[in-house]
Amino acid sequence: MSSRAIIVPEGKEGETSGGGSRQAEEDVQPPERELSLPVLSLLAVVVGLVAAAGAIVFKYLIAVIYNFSFYQTFSFHYDPTAFGGASPLGAFVIFVPVIGGLVVVFLVRSFAPEAKGHGVPEVMYAIYHNAGNVRGVVAVVKSLASALSIGTGASVGREGPIIQIGSSFGSTFARLLGLVRPQKITLLSAGAGAGIAATFNTPLGGVLFASEVLLPEISPRSFLPVVIATATATYAYRLIMGGETAFMVHALGSIQEAPVNLHEILFAAVTGVVMGVAAYVFVKLLAYVEDRFEESHVNPYLQNALGMFAVGLMGYGFFLASGHYHVISVGYSTIQDILVGGTTGILLLLALFVGKLLATTISLGAGASGGIFSPCLFMGCTLGAAIGAAGAALFPHAEISVPTFAMIGMGAMVGGATSAVMTAIVMIFEMTRDYNIILPLVLAVALSIGIRRSLVVNDIYTIKLRNRGRPIPTNRTTNMFLVQPVTEIMSKNFVVLPGDVTVAQALKQIDVEAGKVIVTDGQRISGFIRMGTLRTDMEKLAGERLDEISSNAFIIAAERSNLNDVITRMSRRQRSYAIVIRGNRGVPRPEEIVGVIDREEVAQSVIRNHYG
Repeated sequence: MSSRAIIVPEGKEGETSGGGSRQAEEDVQPPERELSLPVLSLLAVVVGLVAAAGAIVFKYLIAVIYNFSFYQTFSFHYDPTAFGGASPLGAFVIFVPVIGGLVVVFLVRSFAPEAKGHGVPEVMYAIYHNAGNVRGVVAVVKSLASALSIGTGASVGREGPIIQIGSSFGSTFARLLGLVRPQKITLLSAGAGAGIAATFNTPLGGVLFASEVLLPEISPRSFLPVVIATATATYAYRLIMGGETAFMVHALGSIQEAPVNLHEILFAAVTGVVMGVAAYVFVKLLAYVEDRFEESHVNPYLQNALGMFAVGLMGYGFFLASGHYHVISVGYSTIQDILVGGTTGILLLLALFVGKLLATTISLGAGASGGIFSPCLFMGCTLGAAIGAAGAALFPHAEISVPTFAMIGMGAMVGGATSAVMTAIVMIFEMTRDYNIILPLVLAVALSIGIRRSLVVNDIYTIKLRNRGRPIPTNRTTNMFLVQPVTEIMSKNFVVLPGDVTVAQALKQIDVEAGKVIVTDGQRISGFIRMGTLRTDMEKLAGERLDEISSNAFIIAAERSNLNDVITRMSRRQRSYAIVIRGNRGVPRPEEIVGVIDREEVAQSVIRNHYG
């Protein structure tokens, strides 16, 4: 039976000509919906509002679980930056993380395995390997599981869950509207950025996180919705929860006009180098611990119980030694205490760094649900403060501030571990609003990521995907080869033949291996054949007419088009080839054909521009 193409001139994808074409169009699955940028931006407002609501609900859910678990009271009040008193449970507080962890394992295994772990790798997997699809149930399960993990003492953070919660809503919203994949990913990233912006009260940080870590490409069509969603989420959150910074700094004075402190710059460089090594250790240790837990073949509930028992022991051990549980839960109270100059003992600071490193890797390896951003802040703060304290002891007249180096360490550890350099710098500034640390902070973050990348290319997010056999590009930059004119990459090795010609007759006129045949019905382009794909069936097909075996899986592209336009249309219409013609008016004629773009031409273009 003859197969007829749907001839659609450039810019007229909705038009067809002839009854046969109309019937063929009905047999093709309708394309997904693509919205204009203003409409997509309006949807981003909705995503931002939902992300803000999710951040608020998540915060109160943690408060209820934390107060009940440790103090057996029902209360929505919970200040994570203030130390809580001793739990009336005494030594039995060790078992609180164990009980909470068992419930988390049940929720994750029963309803959403994606909710296990720190969340961001799952979002990145959805973007690069699952067409931007994140199930709606993940938002619910992740909220409960992470609130239980954090509220019962697992050493994890709040940002990973809210990123996954926001991205889940953005993706689900886009899927319900039937949006094309790029717009689905845009709303997913907008939800994630809005979630982190609301959680930390850092709108710029949320935008940069979505741009640096999640978005495969940055352009007005993707960047603007993310900005709108994060701004909306931050505004809505501040209306309800207030506009206070995440941490109060030791001093928020005016910008310094004195020359840069040379000792501070030198120790900032030292901090950057040390944090780069620390980030490397964190990345490798977390991957190692997660792999060992997964390969142990021990019952998941027993795994979690053993891991959480170890975390509970560490928390209670710090309580006996220092009067606070320190390494359990998010640890903001310890960070706040250091930033106001409350904890400056070098040995204690180093012990806190090691304790948090172990508690976090064990928590996530054992199956807790939560993020790694807050643990990075904790480890960076304690190790940075230890370096600052050592500098102040060695150079007592150099005016080296321990809290300042705690902040520098926070940014350097986050940047080094996550590869989100600009996010780390801007978020530390937004969380502390201390402009005076910008110069040493930038230096430390740059050195940190440089050292970590020299030791291991993958960061804390991408190494997990690599170990799963689902890697993503290490350098996620705009593919500039897509702006090439199609005339630069199209193949001119083609022949135009009537549809009533047989395969045997066609073989006398073309090169079987390289030849491309465009089939016509005399007046119009009706099909396409890549002869090399038929070589195994040549004898069987010798008597067949070309119009009986030709494919209509192609689009018509004007020679003024660029490769990005062509590939986008091919993807949306589920076509495999493009036939390039002169001009752009009326029904394309066979005599107007100037070239063909097949998978071979696209692959050669990628190789030439990236590796040649």
